[in-house]
Amino acid sequence: MIRYRVGDGCWGNKFYKDEETGEDMIEDEVFRKRRFVPSKMDSFGFQKSGDQYCYETDFMNGEFHVILSVSKEGNVTSEVIDKMNNEEYVQLRSEHFNGTYVNTVRDAYRQLLEHIGDAVCREVLFASEQANRITEMILNQYDVKPDFPWETAQYQSYGTFRHADTRKWFALIMNVKREKLLKDKDRTTVDIINLKTDTLENDISKYPGVVFPGYHMNHKTWISIMLSDYLEDRMIMEYVQRSFELTK
Repeated sequence: MIRYRVGDGCWGNKFYKDEETGEDMIEDEVFRKRRFVPSKMDSFGFQKSGDQYCYETDFMNGEFHVILSVSKEGNVTSEVIDKMNNEEYVQLRSEHFNGTYVNTVRDAYRQLLEHIGDAVCREVLFASEQANRITEMILNQYDVKPDFPWETAQYQSYGTFRHADTRKWFALIMNVKREKLLKDKDRTTVDIINLKTDTLENDISKYPGVVFPGYHMNHKTWISIMLSDYLEDRMIMEYVQRSFELTK
């Protein structure tokens, strides 16, 4: 099941992972930085039944049938059915199947989801709601928008916030696997913000499991904060203010 949550008149995603591998699923990759807009869903052909939106269609020249459901609470389910035997096509989501035909089905399914996403969603800069709220607050307070300087696909979603005069970073938002911070086997992803600090040890001890030595930064002068609403926006903005001053 792919889980979504409602906000700002749109339905946005919590991320779905393969339960065995912890890897991103196709739906997560497509909808990570998209938010469902109910009015667009109506126009596209989603049918509302009670508190749930549903959409069904065939793809791959009618060989497969997909059912997408989005509930008012933000829960989304997706089922791909092989019409030859009228059963769910489990190969789609298994890493043990990697043949030409399976990959063709995956590609066709991804293209279908992209088409649906383009039609019924709006795009956002970052995956998490908190990252997007912090981005808006930085714009309002410092008149700074993020830039995305990396061309490598893995880092294209990483946004840097710079001083207008010196172009030095004072913040960097990234989407990384939790295991990179927690040093465990949790391969689900989370948005983090890197900020400069002069009280690193105190910051980490005050919020264990939320604030870490800077990921891919100087571990003595930068911290990484998880943007999963563990800390209130105002508290994160206090760290942003400090970083802004320290990086002048």
